[in-house]
Amino acid sequence: MTSDPVLELSSITCSFADGENVVAALDDVSLRIHRGRMVAVMGPSGSGKSTLLHVACGLVSPTGGTLRILGEQPPRSWARRRLALAPGSRDVRTWWARLRRETVGVVHQRLNLMPALSAIDNVALPLRLEGTPRGPAVAAAERALAEVDAADLAGATVDRLSTGQQQRIALARAIVGDRSLILADEPTAALDTVGAEQVTTLLARLAAGGRAVLMVTHDSRLATWADEVVVLRDGRVVDRIGGADDEGHGEADTRHADSGSDPDGGSDPDGGSDSGSDSPGSDSSNESDDDSEVAVS
Repeated sequence: MTSDPVLELSSITCSFADGENVVAALDDVSLRIHRGRMVAVMGPSGSGKSTLLHVACGLVSPTGGTLRILGEQPPRSWARRRLALAPGSRDVRTWWARLRRETVGVVHQRLNLMPALSAIDNVALPLRLEGTPRGPAVAAAERALAEVDAADLAGATVDRLSTGQQQRIALARAIVGDRSLILADEPTAALDTVGAEQVTTLLARLAAGGRAVLMVTHDSRLATWADEVVVLRDGRVVDRIGGADDEGHGEADTRHADSGSDPDGGSDPDGGSDSGSDSPGSDSSNESDDDSEVAVS
């Protein structure tokens, strides 16, 4: 039985001015993710991986192509809006803010957790901001924490947690309220091998439970957990591995990769990390997020 995709990107292009040059961060990229499926996006640095995810959550406006989330398109001004506010851009911001509260959960490289709050208050925060009373918001947060095996962390303040534990809290916040689409940008970058596999297992389990999951990663070992791997280079899709048609998942194809194979053309950078899941600390990503609406998504 065919179902409509949760996320559909069609012929997305995204260009940026770099002095007198125009850089194509994404060039004719198409992608579909259905419920119950996990798609991993790989590629070397600068290939457009994070830009693709930022387009999918409304942080970056493309210069061409169409996007649909659960069949719904953004207001028409979205594709034309760049740094300056175009007519109707307030409607665009409202549309994306609503989707990030209700449908799209984002896990950024910088987790954007509130360090002074408890884990459960961090997870409940998106619901509280949309007006949900504290009781139901906390109950939903408890369910989300349990779903990512972090129920025992509910009362802990985030700044006392290890990096791996913080990642679980960020995942719980991304799914609270039963959001349908989870976008994870290098969610294992600051974790050791064990912690990285634990987080990827959780993402795969969330997909198996009926959500659609898009994970950006540089680790080919972790990408083997996905139902489909999309490889980007210079903003273009250069390979798709393990994809299935809309009527079936073809699970036999989803565990395809040789652990020694790396589309990035380099060695696995996770294996030697010393900021693993058992040592306290904050995420060390060098990417920033300047959209306050997404900071709590």
